[in-house]
Amino acid sequence: MNFRDAVKMSLAIGLVAGVMAWSSDTGKSATVKGYVLDSACAFTKGLKKPISPECATACAKTGSPLVILSDSGTIYWPIADTTPSSGQNDRLLPFAGQKVTASGKVFERGGSSAIAIEKIEAQK
Repeated sequence: MNFRDAVKMSLAIGLVAGVMAWSSDTGKSATVKGYVLDSACAFTKGLKKPISPECATACAKTGSPLVILSDSGTIYWPIADTTPSSGQNDRLLPFAGQKVTASGKVFERGGSSAIAIEKIEAQK
């Protein structure tokens, strides 16, 4: 490989790396208010709030992911922003069936919304 080819290769690699860095979604800081309920009920039953904390807890303990259903109707999937990622049910379980305020990084892709929760607390 001569010097000219090495320069071209370096430019190509730099361009690809730049495009990848530019296109990655780093999320935006936001605060979300809504109910913690299981994802199945949020979609299949069209609930605006959980039936009860016991119901949301029972569904979560059998494997249904908990989500936050915002006041506007947007469903936020709680995610970890680490690799490897981890489920967030353990973190949300104390709030199952309750209205919460969660803040963190919000990501949107393909019509779905997710939040990497930095802070969560029950609304009073």
